[in-house]
Amino acid sequence: MPAEILLVEDRESLRAMLAETLTREGYSVEAVATGDEALRRLAEGRRYTLVLTDFKMPGADGLAVLRAATASDAAIPVVVLTGFGTVETAVTAMKMGAADFLSKPVDPDLLLLLVARHVRARRSAVAHGLLAAEAGLTGMPDIVGTSQALAEALERIRLAAASDVTVLLTGESGTGKELFARAMHALSPRAPGPFVAVNVAALPESLVENELFGHERGAYTGASERRAGRFELADGGTLFLDEIGELPAGAQAKFLRAVEERTFLRVGGTVPIAVDVRIVAATNRELASLVKAGAFREDLFYRLDVFPVRLPPLRARKEDIPALANGFAVSAARQVKKKVPSFSPAALERLAAHDWPGNVRELRNVVERAVLLAASEVIRPADVVVGIPGETQPRYPSLDGTLEETAERWRRAGEAARIRRALEATGGDKTRSAEELGVPLRKLAQRMKELGI
Repeated sequence: MPAEILLVEDRESLRAMLAETLTREGYSVEAVATGDEALRRLAEGRRYTLVLTDFKMPGADGLAVLRAATASDAAIPVVVLTGFGTVETAVTAMKMGAADFLSKPVDPDLLLLLVARHVRARRSAVAHGLLAAEAGLTGMPDIVGTSQALAEALERIRLAAASDVTVLLTGESGTGKELFARAMHALSPRAPGPFVAVNVAALPESLVENELFGHERGAYTGASERRAGRFELADGGTLFLDEIGELPAGAQAKFLRAVEERTFLRVGGTVPIAVDVRIVAATNRELASLVKAGAFREDLFYRLDVFPVRLPPLRARKEDIPALANGFAVSAARQVKKKVPSFSPAALERLAAHDWPGNVRELRNVVERAVLLAASEVIRPADVVVGIPGETQPRYPSLDGTLEETAERWRRAGEAARIRRALEATGGDKTRSAEELGVPLRKLAQRMKELGI
């Protein structure tokens, strides 16, 4: 669905040129000649993806339009056009909440660049808000970021959520497939129903059918009562099957029938059970290759691959790393009862330089460790321990005892590891190590003595 832009410009020739430029790029444009007309449309409750407004106009000016737009939707990006090009004008607009400003005469290429950037950010913000408010993902990382790769994946999630089409989520391990599946469920008409997740790879082969379809009483030794399977538990909602490529060959035929007909037999049962279930499957393997190798049924593959959504790896959206890292730091600091630290520019550079083969999951682990290692309110490069080949992996302290005891044990072990890394990096030079760690030399010497380094 094209982004809807409200264009406010009193000069007819410029208004026509801007509207044509944006329309050619695929945007839906409502162009008006006065600020008063823009205020009327905003007051009517019309929803826009972005507002592009002249600064100086007869009647209601650009600031009035800016105020009205942000009052109707605090997250809407407003780009202000000004013929004066003064710093004061730009500062005024930005202080009032403008997302950006553009000086006249307007450079069409710069205009399209700014609009594309803010439309992507707007769509990501909308998705983030919906996911946070509707999905109820308490204790889980939000889907955050403004990268184009993420925005495209979220757009497909929104499109899929509106229907009951079977969705196949693909992508590397750690890209957040279950989180996306939960988001799709929360944004769908099935949101009031259950969301049932099952990791196929974690099921013993002998119990796959039992877990998916349940069993009747007496179906086998030990089956003392009837038990519902995951399909039945998901009736009226969404069934998420992670690592679907690991589904044993013996269970694929029965699973195919359940997907096609939404009916199945419990193990040991004779009466078909009908369910109203939306199927979302996920895999980090190439199912098409498994089909060619004879390890996955071709007909099942085509039943699952109705609406594929490819989730981008973290290395394809590195611009999202700072926002993700800050969010993980807030969560980690809350768990260990520390003040939320900030990242130094050098620490962020270290995060950006890593390729993240473990994707978002790996980033979360690295940030949680950095929060524990940080001796101050700033996370420094020495606190950021990433999986560089050849590095010695840290030995993790025990998790026994109370939360406070565990946190203290981790803090001491982390601080010792961080000091040792700094000493190794500086060839044992304590003065340079203290500078790297951001502490006075005297304090470093004291902590080394206390920690037995």
